[in-house]
Amino acid sequence: MYLPKDAAMLLSMINMKLRDCYESLDELCEEEDIDKEELLRLLSQAGYSYDPERNCFA
Repeated sequence: MYLPKDAAMLLSMINMKLRDCYESLDELCEEEDIDKEELLRLLSQAGYSYDPERNCFA
């Protein structure tokens, strides 16, 4: 899956997928062939972290 370079676009896309299609970040990354560590790094650099209880980045 293509990951947008813009942090706001990336956050929006990933949270939408988590909300609408996937039960967890692990499931999203596995199904969409996303490098989880890279995704966490990119969103962390923008000030976001994953909340597994809410299943979203905030």
